[in-house]
Amino acid sequence: MQPRSSRERWSDHGRLLARGLGQTLLTVGVVVLLFAVYQVWFTGVMNSYRQSQLTNALTEQWDRGADPLAADSGSLPTPPIGSGVALIRIPALGSDYVKVIVEGTTQDALTDGPGHYVGSARPGEVGNFAVAGHRGGYGSPFDDLDKLVAGDAIVIETRSDYFVYRVLGDRATGDPTVRDQEGLPGREVVDASRIDVVLPVPSRPGELPTRRLLTLTTCQERYFTLDRMIIHAEMVGDPRPKANGLPEELR
Repeated sequence: MQPRSSRERWSDHGRLLARGLGQTLLTVGVVVLLFAVYQVWFTGVMNSYRQSQLTNALTEQWDRGADPLAADSGSLPTPPIGSGVALIRIPALGSDYVKVIVEGTTQDALTDGPGHYVGSARPGEVGNFAVAGHRGGYGSPFDDLDKLVAGDAIVIETRSDYFVYRVLGDRATGDPTVRDQEGLPGREVVDASRIDVVLPVPSRPGELPTRRLLTLTTCQERYFTLDRMIIHAEMVGDPRPKANGLPEELR
């Protein structure tokens, strides 16, 4: 038998290497696909279930007369992390857009819904009512925040009142990136380290607030990003008592 040439041996090695590489790429592809299914579908199903539970629990709490985020409840203990505290409605994202806001912005809390930054203002208070939420996976509550334009309403519902905020920016053109006289835009993109955007006066440490603001924070990209998309809105008018029916923005 003729000994195999070096070229033949290298050819066999090449085929084995190519086969191994192909199998590795196939395995990686399957893993990525399974992760995508988990991230988008499975976490969405679980979030929908948890939102339903939170809605029932919050409704029962309201029926008992308790309101964890009432403007006059500042002397009460902070609600438990992960518990439902209010509802957020954004008509521009659909007449059926409603999510339960939970207390806290821990990883576990945000898997259940948008989370109220502990220590930030309550709805309707002077200061900054700040809420974080996922853009990709876990129900993607803030997936479409980039579609909001200047003047769009964001409605926070508590046990007794609706609080209507409107996205800042140039209402004449709808451009939310235009800054107001105090330098605050309706939408901006910042580095993830910029926690100052949820201060009582956004991006101005130490200043005393005079406005009733709302800030929403989420990822700039849907699944991985080092930047954050920020939406700033300001409350218009007084709280709307629920006893008077739905506010105009929700009709």
